[in-house]
Amino acid sequence: MTDSAVFRIWRGNQDSGEFVDYRTEITSGMVVLDAIHQIQSTHAPDLAVRWNCKAGKCGSCSAEINGMPKLMCMTRLNSINVDEPVTVEPMKTFPLIRDLVTDVSWNYRVKQNIRKYQPRKPDMADGSWRIDQRDVDRVQEFRKCIECYLCQDVCHVLREHGLHDRFIGPRFLTYVAALEMHPADTQNRVPDLRNQHGIGYCNITKCCTKVCPEGITITDNAIIPLKERVVDQFYDPVAKLFSIFRTSGNSQG
Repeated sequence: MTDSAVFRIWRGNQDSGEFVDYRTEITSGMVVLDAIHQIQSTHAPDLAVRWNCKAGKCGSCSAEINGMPKLMCMTRLNSINVDEPVTVEPMKTFPLIRDLVTDVSWNYRVKQNIRKYQPRKPDMADGSWRIDQRDVDRVQEFRKCIECYLCQDVCHVLREHGLHDRFIGPRFLTYVAALEMHPADTQNRVPDLRNQHGIGYCNITKCCTKVCPEGITITDNAIIPLKERVVDQFYDPVAKLFSIFRTSGNSQG
């Protein structure tokens, strides 16, 4: 590895900005966030960057490195070409605050509009439920999410088309999947998926799965099963026939 490298960092706010080159020393084992901190201490003390744990578990230091959404603290310099300028810029899907910091508060508002967990009555006298271990294992993958929002950033529905008012994005489709597949939950979020959460906009390109730092199989294990539930409830002709008879019977009663 070379002794120094150039980092081309976006500087500015939502009104204006530009890329600025900074050359800094690098050593074996460094990650991009180390280089950013070093640049802060030696060249740009006013550089705005969000970070917290530096262990890949808080999701704070999300950015785009050479055009790819990544966690800066988990991107080692020996995994990228440092012989050319390393481009570091903020996530494009969310409004820019300053430099590398974006406003991700939209995600919190989305989460508030998702139906909360509502358990069925306990099966056991001690207040617990009888649950198959396979059902428990199924939702554990989704709980690894660190809410870095890299999947939201790379999603073309949000990134390219800006449909934030119609589509909740892969992170929250995963959140809905964790609730919908919970063996003790009684809520029906399938109508919301179709009518409010915009699951139909997802065309399963799997770009969200590719950038997930936790390795969650977002598309195959969360989004596709949810799409199947929407199809079963709203578009399956046999299910629709039963629904008509059921509605007719209830109205006669």
